[in-house]
Amino acid sequence: MSLNGTSKTDKLFGKTVAVMGFARQGQALARWLPTIGAHVRVSDMRPAEKLAAEMAAHPDVEFVLGGHPESLLDGVDLLCLSGGVALDLPIVQAAVQRGIPLSNDAQLFIDRVHAPVIGITGSAGKTTTTTLTGAIMQRSGRRTWVGGNIGDVLLDVLPQVEPEDVVVMELSSFQLELMTTSPNTSAILNITPNHLDRHGTMENYTRAKAQIMLHQASNEFTVLSADDATARSLSAAAPGSVAWFSAREIVADGAFMAGQRLLVTGSASIDGDPRVVCERQDIPLRGDHNVLNVLAACALTGLQNVPPTVMEATIRDFKPVAHRLELVRVLNGVTYVNDSIATAPERVVAALRSYSEPVVLLAGGKDKKLPWEEMLRLALNKCRAIIAFGEAGDLVVEVAQRVAGQADAVTRVATLDEAVSKAASVAQSGDVVLLSPGGTSYDAYKDFEERGEHFRQLVARL
Repeated sequence: MSLNGTSKTDKLFGKTVAVMGFARQGQALARWLPTIGAHVRVSDMRPAEKLAAEMAAHPDVEFVLGGHPESLLDGVDLLCLSGGVALDLPIVQAAVQRGIPLSNDAQLFIDRVHAPVIGITGSAGKTTTTTLTGAIMQRSGRRTWVGGNIGDVLLDVLPQVEPEDVVVMELSSFQLELMTTSPNTSAILNITPNHLDRHGTMENYTRAKAQIMLHQASNEFTVLSADDATARSLSAAAPGSVAWFSAREIVADGAFMAGQRLLVTGSASIDGDPRVVCERQDIPLRGDHNVLNVLAACALTGLQNVPPTVMEATIRDFKPVAHRLELVRVLNGVTYVNDSIATAPERVVAALRSYSEPVVLLAGGKDKKLPWEEMLRLALNKCRAIIAFGEAGDLVVEVAQRVAGQADAVTRVATLDEAVSKAASVAQSGDVVLLSPGGTSYDAYKDFEERGEHFRQLVARL
């Protein structure tokens, strides 16, 4: 991992860098690149009138708006892609043909930061694990910076990060598919079907996830799930050492459950012997999937020599991250839960298995070309009612008919507003109304957070 500084000696000093996409990541690049002496050219599909405020905030940036003409690449030394920009776009392929290297904000940060980096990826659980890992490191006394695919774009704080600090980064498959540098310590929580509308095949998706470890040095660590077959299969490709986390078996190196206790051992334990972190009942998060997230965080922080007592205290105090099985309200005995982050059917399965109470499920959104069959089988057996909304609503009805001949068990509505209203009318005291869509939010919202905020507002008005 390179530890270059960000001064006038930076390799991008005096270079022209094109940035595609001008949302959170693109704007961070436009702020940071001029500080190292790079000339910035931004391209976005939106016209100038929709970006007037953003353009005014970056007077030194050249803008090419309303499309991505190939002339954008003239004189360009580096092309940086925001997460939403696919590699198969003609402009990106033209850059590759011209020999222009590709990068992104995460790659540029990791290449330059002086502090050790803990990188976390997976199909599900990334944000909870990243947030908890950061909280444990902070409580241990290390100044900790948390960001990446969540929160702050870390380039904004790069000059403030000291060598004795630690950085905890969530990394998405979109970011990783470009990267040729790996964090010092990495974790792959799980790999299940996701983003196939972008990556095309599971092989491509898995290959992107594996980038988080493939460029490590021999003295660096990867933490893998022993309970996830695909993640486990990647251990043979790890250049460095592998530690594990498991809720099913004892591992020699990492974190595991024995009975109802969570333990760390081997390299993740200060003296190498198994040490109890906490009891399962001490975890204030619902669901078996969150037990795995906690185990992963324990394995990662154990590798940083954090004592189990610090892990335990942090776990006990930890609160669910917004939009992840988040309790919104209890009204007339009905509990309303916001799980808007569930943008794949597999995440809905994890959410449903977290409740023993009867569930009224709100499912839909925009499909990512993922399999819905397992989720619908479980939901049809477990839920008092299933209410389908959004672009994928018809697909939910169709799959319910295909797997169980029960299309009439699904109520089809157009919008989330209608779904909440219908749920309130059918839910009974003791039920859980669960927004866990299984699809993305892009049919009606900017992102899953905006969808979750709208759900909160709708529930507050009931």
